[in-house]
Amino acid sequence: MKIDPDQGIVLSDGTRLSAKLWLPDEAITDTVPAILEYLPYRKSDGTAARDDTMHPWFASNGYACLRVDRRGTGDSEGLYDDEYSEQELSDGVEVINWIASQSWCNGSVGIQGISWGGFNGVQLAARAPEALKAVISIGTSVDRYNDDIHYKGGIQLGENIGWAATAMSWLSMPPDAALLGQGKARELWLQQLENTPFLAERWMRHADRDGYWKHGSICETFDDLKAAVLVIGGQHDGYRNAILGMVENLKCPVQGIMGPWSHKYPHISTIEPSIDYQNLALRWWDKWLKNIGNGAENDPSYRAYVMDSVAPDPSLAERPGDWFAVQDWNLTPKKNAVFALGRNTLGRGEAFEIKVNTDISCGRASGEFFPFGFGPGELPDDQRMDDELSACFDSESLNEEQIIIGSPMVTLRLSSDKPRGQVVARLCDVRPDGSSMLISLGMLDLRNFESFEAKQTLNPGQEIDVNLSLDQTAYRVPKGHKLRLAISGSYWPFAWPEGDSFTLTLTEGSLTLPGVSQEFCTSCTFSPPVSYKTRPSKYLREGAESKTWSEDPQTGEIVLEISGDHGRQLDEVSGLITESALTERWSIKRDYPASAKVEMVWNRSMKRDDWEACTKVVATMRGLKDTFEVEQSLTAWENDSQVHEKSWSASIPR
Repeated sequence: MKIDPDQGIVLSDGTRLSAKLWLPDEAITDTVPAILEYLPYRKSDGTAARDDTMHPWFASNGYACLRVDRRGTGDSEGLYDDEYSEQELSDGVEVINWIASQSWCNGSVGIQGISWGGFNGVQLAARAPEALKAVISIGTSVDRYNDDIHYKGGIQLGENIGWAATAMSWLSMPPDAALLGQGKARELWLQQLENTPFLAERWMRHADRDGYWKHGSICETFDDLKAAVLVIGGQHDGYRNAILGMVENLKCPVQGIMGPWSHKYPHISTIEPSIDYQNLALRWWDKWLKNIGNGAENDPSYRAYVMDSVAPDPSLAERPGDWFAVQDWNLTPKKNAVFALGRNTLGRGEAFEIKVNTDISCGRASGEFFPFGFGPGELPDDQRMDDELSACFDSESLNEEQIIIGSPMVTLRLSSDKPRGQVVARLCDVRPDGSSMLISLGMLDLRNFESFEAKQTLNPGQEIDVNLSLDQTAYRVPKGHKLRLAISGSYWPFAWPEGDSFTLTLTEGSLTLPGVSQEFCTSCTFSPPVSYKTRPSKYLREGAESKTWSEDPQTGEIVLEISGDHGRQLDEVSGLITESALTERWSIKRDYPASAKVEMVWNRSMKRDDWEACTKVVATMRGLKDTFEVEQSLTAWENDSQVHEKSWSASIPR
């Protein structure tokens, strides 16, 4: 095949995007379909190793493959403005039309991607460009407000500021001088540094589900998608709820697959069992881009890996379980189990009144929102440490196994003694040894109990009815185990606590566990990943990862420190040397929610020959009683000379 590391795509406004193109030899004499991956994560260094596990393989099977850096990122010209902006999506449609018009393309285009690339795929499909025939979207979302990295149930996630710092660091590096020349690369770099947006403030000012978040949320435009969609996700991924969201609502051909994976493509997940994504995707492309009669359109509409119960382990590398399939999810009768709440009981409804006091140390066992496999302790730990700080409702030991498929639902009647409040619900598997394994969770800013469109102040002491949809799951609770519903008023540092203590009073509630009648389920299997050539690289300096908790007995300050040094690495194909390191310090005082604070520092560098670019991003955020205070700074060096420095700050009402 022909490989071009810098195929230019000139947009209508003259901006040149850079694509890496893998073009099969048959495209010299015949036309072929094309597969696009469109995202900002720097094709020359950021995703180069991952790209080499897929695109050359698809090209060897008769597809032109393009990995395109979006405007203002990587090796592309222009300025980066925001994630999923109107500019980005309009550019994406232009890219698809450009690909379809090339002499080597037969006019049929597919798009694949995970996370940002997965979002892009379905958002572009909602614009229905004629050439776009098929999509594979992994680790994705249908609702940018309720199911992205920013908010959950109206509560700002800890990862919101984390992502603001990470994105600024990722996008602060220059283009590859080997492709554009050092002069051009330097000119673009300085221009893009000067125009870096302060996204942390923007995201925090949109605290409700307004037009900003509705833009790009395909739940607003389900009927507009025409391309065939394969949606894939992992149960250990922060993005897991789009799968049934699409299967249940799209009118176009759609299939969903939920595995046990982390935030990775399913053939390179850090949590086994991984699957043969390449041939799975090839089957999809062959059907919808080549019109090969392989029967892919008749595969089950929903396939899920039902995870077995295991002892909690934040470094778990494998989940035992079984694959099952439902041929037509939307026509299959569902089998729900309802458990009424009693006084600390689940399944025996009775009158009760339980107080839930604010304890901001609840949340230490949460694990990371996005497990990547970067270091130890990313997954949820034994929930007992958080259960002890929560109101727990336990079932009797189960007389038969309980298989949960879908999104558990929790209803509660409660009141808050303050004008603001939060509620967090965790569903746990209590094992015979007493350990508590997290199955699913959900949360709600009580000011959004009626609508996510606008927060409203609570009337202290007035009872309200709230509904929480927990994260989608596929989980088998064995006979003899117990179910536990744990209710708390905070979940730090997974989510930002309220700025003042409050007490919830619970008086009624229920838990509904979704399921499917077993006669409509069949077992299924996936092949293990095919072998693929690893991109040659070597460490010039090894990295190290650490995660430690501590508490000062004098001040009551609880501190989580995370260090992720990713080492210094040489890409032996491109010759690029890259280095990155992150430190995070999360702190809060046990009896003072308004003391919540985090500081993050990203250092990153890229070197080729005698030219090295380095950047440092510092992000600090405090959650005061009535405001969020956020600061960011970006400093850049060329070799040993500082060439850029800029700071931002904002005070944002809660």
